Amino acid sequence: MVFALLSASVPVGALTSAHLCAMACCAGHAPHLAGSCSGGSCHARLSLNQGSGFLPLHGERDEEYQFGLTVPVKGWTVDTDYFHTRVKNFFDHNALGNSNIFFPLTIERARIRAIELTMRSPMLLRRGQVYLAYSRQKAEGQGTVTGGLTDFSPPADYFLLDHDQRNTLSAGFNLAFLSRSYIAGNVSYGSGFTDAGGPGHLPGHRLVDLSVGRAFGEDWSMSVQALNITNRRFLLDNSNTFGGTHFIDPREVYVELRYRLHY
Repeated sequence: MVFALLSASVPVGALTSAHLCAMACCAGHAPHLAGSCSGGSCHARLSLNQGSGFLPLHGERDEEYQFGLTVPVKGWTVDTDYFHTRVKNFFDHNALGNSNIFFPLTIERARIRAIELTMRSPMLLRRGQVYLAYSRQKAEGQGTVTGGLTDFSPPADYFLLDHDQRNTLSAGFNLAFLSRSYIAGNVSYGSGFTDAGGPGHLPGHRLVDLSVGRAFGEDWSMSVQALNITNRRFLLDNSNTFGGTHFIDPREVYVELRYRLHY
């Protein structure tokens, strides 16, 4: 892997505590496999029967440009940034026909663009904080398959990658008590990944998580975590990159007991 990074951060005018930052980086990755699959393997023979074949995998090359601004506002920290990533020989996976056999591939080009915003409060009433994180992103590929499993389709114009999700939001809080106990909660929202390769998207979804805990003395602590406490069930994705179809897990509750060892 080859990696180069150039970044800078400067104060913004009269806002002596605000900073504007910029970053540019370039990274190169070796092929994820040394070569294509053997023509004598059972998977290779099956792919040929399915009308597919193999091309040698190529190394991925990434270029990313990022600009951000951090501004403190009455104890709050507001951080926003924009990034644009351009990729040559984008690494992905593809399923062999309707099977659960997945092979790596490289797509000619990809671009990923996003605007991100994070906010974090100061300590409120000396007890806790609240936070928010939001991202609006678009992930696209373009061109033909340059390596790995392919059906030799002609080059395509820009299309949505299967992990494209336009809006992602997370908001939560953590609150501490005098009895050395705490409670924390988080609400997350996703507008939905691409549906069967797009251009449509799956419906949006929301999840609520909650945790409570307490410390006992200097060494012992116990916590209870509840994930998806509303027990919502929905289709999370049906894309190849994530290994097929996944539904969100039902409500999960687990208990953790921790002891700190002294050395």
